[in-house]
Amino acid sequence: MNGERIFARLEAREPVSREEAMWLYGHAPLEETAWLADRVRSRVVPDPGTVTWQIDRNVNITNVCISGCKFCNFHCKPHERERAYVTTMEEYVSKIERTVELGGDQLLLQGGLHPGLDIRFYERLFSDLKRLYPRIRLHALGAPEVAHIARISGLGVEETLTRLVAAGLDSLPGAGAEILDPGVRKAISPAKPGVEEWKEVIRAAHRMNLPTSATMMYGHIETPGQRVEHLLAIRDLQAECPAGNYGFIAFIPWIFRSKGTRLEAEGVETRFSPLEYLRIIAVSRLLLCNIDNIQASWLTVGKATAQVALHGGANDMGSIMIEENVVSSAGADNRFDAWGIQAAIREAGFTPRLRNQKYEYRELPACYAERKPAAEEECGERGRK
Repeated sequence: MNGERIFARLEAREPVSREEAMWLYGHAPLEETAWLADRVRSRVVPDPGTVTWQIDRNVNITNVCISGCKFCNFHCKPHERERAYVTTMEEYVSKIERTVELGGDQLLLQGGLHPGLDIRFYERLFSDLKRLYPRIRLHALGAPEVAHIARISGLGVEETLTRLVAAGLDSLPGAGAEILDPGVRKAISPAKPGVEEWKEVIRAAHRMNLPTSATMMYGHIETPGQRVEHLLAIRDLQAECPAGNYGFIAFIPWIFRSKGTRLEAEGVETRFSPLEYLRIIAVSRLLLCNIDNIQASWLTVGKATAQVALHGGANDMGSIMIEENVVSSAGADNRFDAWGIQAAIREAGFTPRLRNQKYEYRELPACYAERKPAAEEECGERGRK
């Protein structure tokens, strides 16, 4: 395998073959790979001296889910009535008011596969939220949730997305991708819509010019080769996106956290290696030659590793996540407030710039202009309430 030739093609942002991608992940020296990824990043992003970040809140629509994911501690089955909930409008109002106070402009809404919440429920929810808070963006529902809603509503995927967008959906998160391999998916998420269903939803979203993101949860039962196949599947989906449409705006790899999960009970535990994560970030930047933004997942890897990733291909630090329940319930306990994430970016040698979901710059809210208000001390809260 001619490494110099492969590096030259990657630097030119040309798509490489499966065999070349496998060589890059498995054999290319990490230092050289990260250096090249940083070089490509500096050419791709509008201002190479900046690193972007966001203020939003992750709100779980419900904790009821029938997908059976072995990596999720958060969900409960429909019959677990003492644990089950559906977030009320009063709770949404309280959460959104708090988000607005902290300068947030978006809700990341996810809820799993609830057997009783069909398209009409989500149309009412989204339209009510937009009526009350027209400036709040709804970054909502992963592809498996859309496929599930379509199925229980007796609709096609495209009609489902069309109705959700009409009700207020602004963009689609990349949740539910995990590893895009049928065998892995069946083993860790036995009842979740499959790989082809995930792709079907993404293709429909891209045809509609609905902005999306893509993720990869690694570090459980998958092989290194399956990670590479996942990246190539994301790249190839992006290549299918109609010219001029948003497609995947960003890619976010994050490590599986095992604490208390069924996978842990089966002997699959988190074995985090910062060097492995840095390789994944660099390889993602290089293989995803048609996706501009690579996010460092500080929530799962911590501040120091995320800072190094900014010098190896990543250009974004994600959100302060005023609330996050799912990954935190499996042992990811890192936190940032708005001051902390900006300080971390500066410490890494970059200028922080606040963004929205489309990676457009936002003005820093007035509440952060001078000093840290007492209200911000609570930022980074965990839990439903």
